[in-house]
Amino acid sequence: MTAVSTTSGTSFLTGRPLRLAVGGILILNGLFPALWILFTSLKGEPELLRKPITWLPQAPTLENYLRAFTDQPLLLFLFNSFMVALLSTIATLFVSTLAAYALARLNLRFRDLILSAIIAVSTFPLVTLLVPLFEIMRALGLLNTWAALILPYIVLSLPVCTLILVSFFEGIPRDLENAAMVDGCTRLGALFKVVVPLSAPGVFTAGILAFVNAWDEFLLALSFNSNPALRTLPVGITLYQGEFAFPWPVISAALIVGIVPVAVLIVIFQERVVSGLTSGGIKG
Repeated sequence: MTAVSTTSGTSFLTGRPLRLAVGGILILNGLFPALWILFTSLKGEPELLRKPITWLPQAPTLENYLRAFTDQPLLLFLFNSFMVALLSTIATLFVSTLAAYALARLNLRFRDLILSAIIAVSTFPLVTLLVPLFEIMRALGLLNTWAALILPYIVLSLPVCTLILVSFFEGIPRDLENAAMVDGCTRLGALFKVVVPLSAPGVFTAGILAFVNAWDEFLLALSFNSNPALRTLPVGITLYQGEFAFPWPVISAALIVGIVPVAVLIVIFQERVVSGLTSGGIKG
């Protein structure tokens, strides 16, 4: 009986039930805040203040979404965030692709040291970089422009994107590049015509991470841009609060509107992102 009990306990700790339980907890932890924001966005102010708290909206309304677009220029915030995130992602992918290819293919003398430096740089807290970056942007005359956000976002996303792409490029056989160069391709041509297409899951993964980081960033967007016409979504959402009041339903509606583009992007490229993360982990 003891042996059976021990085996049963070991089976639970290492088997499917435990994995399902852990997965369920992680899913609940990730979904609960989003669901709470969604439910709040569908409530009116009186219902939100009612006690005891009602989890589900008793009288759902879309008025908060209308106010989210009329109380503040939400469409402008979305446009600014999208353009900044898109341009920084494109630039990040281009630079990180070149850097990753050099680290993966060229016989660099201090390759391991460079990789260690990239990992170290990626651990710097953003707040420690705020003052130096602000002084650089002011010296370059870039404050209150998209460039003041795009350039730092590129630098901040480069380490992670480069490490992801290095892992993928190292898994591509060199013979494929050599064959392309024999057929007349330059090394750059072989990179973009052979290596990058074969590393599509890694490229998509790096791109999604860079885009989401730029879309969600708040500290730099608040510090480097005081022009109302150039505010991004995270900063714009803070403008809904009044001096003595917080319209939580309206703020929640604006948050849901900001979550939707990223959620749609991840759903569309879900398979490639998952493939990129798992393949990168195996190769690394």
